[in-house]
Amino acid sequence: MPFPPMQPRMNRRAVLASGALAAAGVRAQAPVVLHVAAFPLVDEIARAALPLWRKIHPEVEVRIQTRQYQDHHTAMTTALSTSGNLPDVMVLEASFLGRFSQGAGLEDLSREPFAIGRFQDRMVPFAYQQATNSRGSVVGMPTDIGPGTLLYRKDILERAGVGEDELTRSWDSYVAAGVRIKAKTGAYLIGTVQSIKDILIRSGIKPGEGQYFDKDSNVLVTSDRFVRAFEVAREARSNKLDARTTAWSNEWSEGFKRGTVATEVTGAWMVGQLSNWVAPKTTGLWRAAALPEGSTVSYGGSFYSIPRRSDPTRKALAWEFIQFMTLNRDRQLEAFTQYDAFPALLDAHNAPFFEEPLAFLGGQKARVLWRETARKITAVQVHKQSSFADEVINTELDKVMLNGKRIRTALGDAQRLLEQRAHR
Repeated sequence: MPFPPMQPRMNRRAVLASGALAAAGVRAQAPVVLHVAAFPLVDEIARAALPLWRKIHPEVEVRIQTRQYQDHHTAMTTALSTSGNLPDVMVLEASFLGRFSQGAGLEDLSREPFAIGRFQDRMVPFAYQQATNSRGSVVGMPTDIGPGTLLYRKDILERAGVGEDELTRSWDSYVAAGVRIKAKTGAYLIGTVQSIKDILIRSGIKPGEGQYFDKDSNVLVTSDRFVRAFEVAREARSNKLDARTTAWSNEWSEGFKRGTVATEVTGAWMVGQLSNWVAPKTTGLWRAAALPEGSTVSYGGSFYSIPRRSDPTRKALAWEFIQFMTLNRDRQLEAFTQYDAFPALLDAHNAPFFEEPLAFLGGQKARVLWRETARKITAVQVHKQSSFADEVINTELDKVMLNGKRIRTALGDAQRLLEQRAHR
């Protein structure tokens, strides 16, 4: 991958070496400034680590630029496409990392002098694979992950006479349990049936397949996986089991606060969100379980990346900062204990913290469950048209739910539309 014209004759090793020398030589002059672009809460985690970083590098000033989640990724998209205002270190959420990995805007960390492969065995397998694109390039270092889990209100289940095993045995059993919960308590099973669809279209993906496309860009949305996802979602909606709320809306959060929603399928990090600001007064009422039918999926995750056209004199420091945040057990555990950022670093998974009971979950040692789930998750390759495919499938699901469109007709229409975009 070429570097900016300002360094036409320097190879990659020389560029990074010059960066290290520049960083060392500047100590007697002005401090080196390392620019890091992040979104909440990753920015707070990085700031909390800066006092220790300064002890290691007192000559380096780290400036962290924070934008809200969507604004941050929009700004990073623009920066990569124009090569303007590029930070030295860029934090990306998993879904955006997949989109950016299809281009050439990020450094391939598998190559020298980064050689991220030497650290692969220290990371949760699926997280490392998630940062690897179809060309074999590794475009990000994972820092936190989101193992999927089922959260449920124990008090509501007890009133309905429903056991945890009825929720988790299968998706059909989950819906059947929802019917009983609604009849006995009036509570909805879930906020939106789209959450059910989102899990099922990511479950049981075969090697060589992505969520919507295979490795040759063949469209997969008429497969049994999608048919079943739509069928289960339709069954839940036909029984009026979802509150039909939008995630993170006021109506959505009120459902948790008032106890009108019995379960949620989400990432393990949701426990921290519920306990800290969404529904803190429901402490002790919730429990965590495996997803129905043994489904193992990931809900988000954060990665540190280096823009390919960022200042070459600071790339060595950028890579050192990334390792400092992701390969240091203490940093990873601090992020987990203080910010509920589940560590991607396997070295952190043997900490006693995993065995501690969670008060919000009635004393349940749920981190052990999430640790086991994390080891079983399979990475899903992201296609350049995955974002567009999300929109198409969600639109067709709405047509099934709202207009009674036949499922196979809806998926067939989605298939034809995606085939037109698959190779663009």
